[in-house]
Amino acid sequence: MDGIRHSNLTLNGINVHVAESGPADGPVVLFVHGFPELWYCWRHQMAAVASNGYRAVAPDLRGFGDTDAPADPASYTALHVVGDLVALIDAVAPEGQKVFVVAHDWGAYMAWYLCLFRPDKVKALVNMSVLFNPRSPNRKPLPTLKAFLGDDYYVCRFQVLLLLFLCYCSLCL
Repeated sequence: MDGIRHSNLTLNGINVHVAESGPADGPVVLFVHGFPELWYCWRHQMAAVASNGYRAVAPDLRGFGDTDAPADPASYTALHVVGDLVALIDAVAPEGQKVFVVAHDWGAYMAWYLCLFRPDKVKALVNMSVLFNPRSPNRKPLPTLKAFLGDDYYVCRFQVLLLLFLCYCSLCL
């Protein structure tokens, strides 16, 4: 794509694919994609902010696209993904400069935690489609989302597919 530069950075112990646009010395706008997406979903927004003098930065998150996918499921906690984002900010933003963060879907959860864990890294946050919902030992995430958003929330649909798969497996045994 015109005006988009690609690189691979070693961050937090993995290789992370990063797409960038705009002046290297511009204020950084970090775009965080959702599931199941890549940096590419932000290409139009990257062009718009780059044309206004900002440095648009959009990684493929851990396990997505051209970024490494660690085999251990325990490597995908919010702490790991936020650690990747902090390492990316440290790599692309001048020391001490806070970044603007734009995120949606699963990436929005990670952006909320980035702001919660490292407010020293974020100047402003624009989140789309996901409200702040901190973890609580008194409630499980899926029933809470289902109660708030109803059966049509797409994550609830994954549970139906899992149930169908388990039923199929039990018939095959």
